[in-house]
Amino acid sequence: MDEDEVARVSRTPEEVFRDFRGRRAGMIKALTTDVDKFYQQCDPEKENLCLYGFPNETWEVNLPAEEVPPELPEPALGINFARDGMAEKDWLALVAVHSDAWLLAVAFYFGARFGFDKESRRRLHNMINNLPTIYEVVTGTAKQQSREKNPNGTDKSNKSSSKKSRPAEPHKSSKMPPPSKEEDGGEEEHENTLCGACGDNYGDDEFWICCDMCEKWFHGQCVRITPARAELIKQYKCPSCSNNKRARA
Repeated sequence: MDEDEVARVSRTPEEVFRDFRGRRAGMIKALTTDVDKFYQQCDPEKENLCLYGFPNETWEVNLPAEEVPPELPEPALGINFARDGMAEKDWLALVAVHSDAWLLAVAFYFGARFGFDKESRRRLHNMINNLPTIYEVVTGTAKQQSREKNPNGTDKSNKSSSKKSRPAEPHKSSKMPPPSKEEDGGEEEHENTLCGACGDNYGDDEFWICCDMCEKWFHGQCVRITPARAELIKQYKCPSCSNNKRARA
């Protein structure tokens, strides 16, 4: 979707937020579930490259726009140059920080272009602020913050223990959705369960699967696992845990 298309359909804070959320989801995929592909495309031998997220939840590594000024604010330039000079997790965290900054720039560019008043800007900011940042998702900070918000005052080890005990229940395994509000000690903790891939909250009508290695929960569709396939998996490893074993030159 180019700028003219967005201008035709995005007139309210809610519509700009939908654009923000789609771009964010695409960039999170690049840095988590699609990290192998992203890593390979960020060849340090190539020219300055940027990571773009699109409203349809896809991503692309490409050269910056040639037109000056560009149609939209441009993401960080040259993300590929630092790839081999840093630990991979630190490089991904750096790209995540710059991606967060770009998403905010694009959202408030639209806000300025569409003439949002103070109240509209506040609504847009609040909707954005209710989502974890890409950095928080990529580094696992979002999951840590979610645990610390437990209204019952239990610590991280308590929640971890409850998660490990779930497979003992007849119909609750690590391949099933997170527990119901009654089972896991309150509505707020339940709502703060976040997908390790897209960073979105748990939904009662969605299938989730838990990684047996890192214990992060994922939407089944984000990691391409169906309920039927999950029943056949003895030990599920998420894309990130599986990728940790790959050899780097």
